[in-house]
Amino acid sequence: MSTADETCAHIRAVTSVRQPSQHVCEECMRIGAQWVHLRTCRTCGVTLCCDNSPNRHATKHSRSTTHPVIASAEPGERWLYCYPDDGFADY
Repeated sequence: MSTADETCAHIRAVTSVRQPSQHVCEECMRIGAQWVHLRTCRTCGVTLCCDNSPNRHATKHSRSTTHPVIASAEPGERWLYCYPDDGFADY
């Protein structure tokens, strides 16, 4: 990750990041929709679709739950994003 001076408190609070066990958007699967990229909530672990996807489930989840940080669930990508602080950090 970036140094603590450069990241918000929400991102600094993330202690570990694991890839999801399934590479699917749980909400899109439920409604039969498609997604572009996946993001995993660092608070509860749900994997949902990104803002380039038609349903933007990760952002909707963050707004409805106030869970602040997501991690990319895409293979080879290693970054975190904080919704309330519009913060980004590699890890």
